[in-house]
Amino acid sequence: MTTHTHPSRQRPLQTLPVLLGLLVQAAIASPALAKPTLAPQRFVVIPKTHHPWFDKVRKGARAAAVMIEAQTGGKASIDYRPPSKADAGEQANILEAAIRSRPTGITIDLLDATALRPLLQKAQQQGIAVNVFDSEPPSDLPLTSIGNDFCQQARIASERLVQLLNGQGEVAIMQGVTTAPNHAIRVRCHQQVFARHPGITVVATPIDQDSITIAEQQALATMERHPQLRGWVVADAGGGIGVGRAIQNLNRTGDVKVVALDDLPEQLEQIQSGLVDSTVATKPHAQGYWAVVNLWQHHLDAPTIERIDTGIRVHKGGTNP
Repeated sequence: MTTHTHPSRQRPLQTLPVLLGLLVQAAIASPALAKPTLAPQRFVVIPKTHHPWFDKVRKGARAAAVMIEAQTGGKASIDYRPPSKADAGEQANILEAAIRSRPTGITIDLLDATALRPLLQKAQQQGIAVNVFDSEPPSDLPLTSIGNDFCQQARIASERLVQLLNGQGEVAIMQGVTTAPNHAIRVRCHQQVFARHPGITVVATPIDQDSITIAEQQALATMERHPQLRGWVVADAGGGIGVGRAIQNLNRTGDVKVVALDDLPEQLEQIQSGLVDSTVATKPHAQGYWAVVNLWQHHLDAPTIERIDTGIRVHKGGTNP
């Protein structure tokens, strides 16, 4: 006796492997089911030079990269490229090389806004997110600035020095890098405050090129030329430390008053010891953090904002607010 199998009952078993194969292929090919791969993001940070202040900026930038990785699940890195010294030509070469490397974004502390303007434009034209930190961009270039009110910072310092001197005496202003926008603004605003006080005479404006060592050398030479000098203000983070060292070397602690800028560890030690009266500090860690966050948001087509103000902090002797 022959047993016949009905064709309609056999077909599902025969076609099942074929259907499973098609489903697997569809799952592999379907973008909806495939896990997206995020491109790594790299942010270039270009400071003015090697300096302890910029080390804090770098740490803030790295903290932002960690946050971006946590939020996106992708890789984010900081490419830190400091010039060997505060030289606008060297910084321009670094910026040009950074543009060629095609990063996600570039943040830079400008040594010369006018000279670097064409390169900043070039980066923008190539679709690279760009902003400036601790600086001001060229006036006609729509870049976000991350920092603080540099004029307000200088005025607080110079008005404090006038108060310490009871409005009388010879003073000096330690300049940083004369072409750097933030340093130039501070020097101008120091001078504006002193000009309102007839008893105050600015007798010297030496330049330290954003170097603690040069600031010390310039301060020593200035005080030797002007033995009646009674006070100092500065335009950069290293200036106050260098001036403090010079005063200590000349045994003039208390005789010459100093109101510094920024709160590097040695600066705070000088304040605690009475070598320096006080300092009006920026917030470099916050600047590094928000500079990178802003680049990330700009890369995501967020609208450009003019400024992120990270604020200032005043440190006086005996306190560390």
